[in-house]
Amino acid sequence: MLPARPKLGVSWQPDDPATVWAALAPLLAGQPRVRLSRDAGKTYPQKHERNLTESLPSLPAAVRIFGKDGTCAAIFLDFDSSVAGTDRVHADVRAVHAWLHSVGARWIEDFSPNGGRHVYVPLAQRVTFSEARDLVEALGTRYRSLDKTPHQNLLHGCMRTPGSPHKRGGHQELAMSLSMAYDIARRPNNNSVWAAMTKDLAFEIKAVRALRQEESFSLATAEAPVVDEPRGRMSRPMQVLAQTGLYDTNRYTSDSEARQAVVLAAAAAGLQLVDVERRMLQGTWPGLASFYARYSAKNRLPSLRRDWQNALKYLSKNKAASNGKNNVRRSPTSKPNTHPPAVQGINPISNPDAEHRFIRTWRNALRIREVNYQESRTGMARRMVLRSLGEAAHMTASRFVEFGVRSIAVATGLDHTTVAMHLRELRAEENPLVTLVEEGRGTKGDLYMLTIPEELKTAAEDASWHKGRIHALRPVFRELGLPAAFVYEALEHSPAMLTSEIVRVTRLSRSAVNEALEVLAAWNLITRSADRSWSTVAATSLKQLAEQLGVLEAVAAQIQRYRNDRIIWREWLAKNVNTVVELLSPDDDYPWEMFEGPPDEWSLSDIAFNRTG
Repeated sequence: MLPARPKLGVSWQPDDPATVWAALAPLLAGQPRVRLSRDAGKTYPQKHERNLTESLPSLPAAVRIFGKDGTCAAIFLDFDSSVAGTDRVHADVRAVHAWLHSVGARWIEDFSPNGGRHVYVPLAQRVTFSEARDLVEALGTRYRSLDKTPHQNLLHGCMRTPGSPHKRGGHQELAMSLSMAYDIARRPNNNSVWAAMTKDLAFEIKAVRALRQEESFSLATAEAPVVDEPRGRMSRPMQVLAQTGLYDTNRYTSDSEARQAVVLAAAAAGLQLVDVERRMLQGTWPGLASFYARYSAKNRLPSLRRDWQNALKYLSKNKAASNGKNNVRRSPTSKPNTHPPAVQGINPISNPDAEHRFIRTWRNALRIREVNYQESRTGMARRMVLRSLGEAAHMTASRFVEFGVRSIAVATGLDHTTVAMHLRELRAEENPLVTLVEEGRGTKGDLYMLTIPEELKTAAEDASWHKGRIHALRPVFRELGLPAAFVYEALEHSPAMLTSEIVRVTRLSRSAVNEALEVLAAWNLITRSADRSWSTVAATSLKQLAEQLGVLEAVAAQIQRYRNDRIIWREWLAKNVNTVVELLSPDDDYPWEMFEGPPDEWSLSDIAFNRTG
């Protein structure tokens, strides 16, 4: 019996793509999420992910293969005609048919307009990321046209299912009747079939695991966390391991060892058990969750708690073994120092309240001036650069800003060379909003002053101040996009807004606003009420969503790259400057366009990780 068809947006024909999608996509997906392709099927970016519904998308759509717990409900086999042509695809699919039949498996099959084929093997009991990856990679040694990548990425593995629109037109068409496919999806293969599949592929699975040990592993090249020297934040390799479930098999011989390393790193970094549980249950750390999937659902959290107690015992023992050595570090739960050093070269501000009032008036001038910056990527980037200067000014309680281009790059998600270009253009404008007071010297960055042009002063002073902080590009919007950042900011400052009002406030085109609203709604950042007005969802944390999307890893990588730049710069100063570093000028032989003196590290980490929203 087929499921009831949706009342709206779905054809009533029994085997049309909409009915096929509604019947099979929810049953095959690892979680009820789907990604759309807005570039004719070339990519399926994370920002275009939305809830999976029975209504057929109008664009090519790929369902997520793995769930929040790091397991999958079906094995997805993608035979790609671009590898060796359609003849090879047909031969490999026929061989897979024979193999699946030999192990007693039932499968669903569809084909693409370009000659590719998909084979889906539904499973009664979900299998972990590691188990599914081993099996698909093992099959890849037998069948050359099999694309293994969908099962090699826990966070981004996705594939089009039957009924989905195709980039060349048409849809994924079933190679069997819908009644038969639906019956297979509703009565998936039992555990004995899975055991037979893995037993038959035992030699190939052993081979791919051995090959993995010989390959260099790029995600976790750093050492395991030094448990007696906590830094207050988990190391990047451990966070990647918790998110992806991928680890260096030369370092950890099993999933059990890898999961204990993550738990130990979390405890050493000062996290609480409830923090780890939340990250597993909400899908922020599906890699770690997949390591516990071997237990029944009721035993997973108790197993985590046992591992947590073992980690605490290890940390306590390790600390006692230090033999009284002074290894005291700042408490991992201590808040970072967000108070910057006094700005050099100018008189300290005697009245911070007056400065904050000036900065808020400057923000009014910025909103007026923004009408000059069109919707182009360049215009939106300059708006973000100006916002980052306003945010920095509030942080230091001064209209004078000495945050180097690298700090601004972290705050805006841009490259530091791009930031430098935008700053040159902004200060060269007629009646600019920022003025260059002093060029950088040595380890000091350029000194800028926020300026309210005379032509905008009256309007800026008469306008009411906006409540709340000014934000540059908060990390989550590196993934969701600049238009989404502007739309979310507008909704933050208003209880409810219609789409037309959002277009007016953000100065974006209606199409850009509509797409941004769709992206924000897909991630439960905004909601639409009965009167068709939009408002933010307070329960959704931008910081938690950024962690879930893996954006914080990109921010951490950018910060580390700039810290390396800083080391190189200081080494050059030590070798080439015999006087005080402040006397060094951009006319010297050092390539300033490549390595402008990076800012202090406190400002980088503060901008990246300590902004809330």
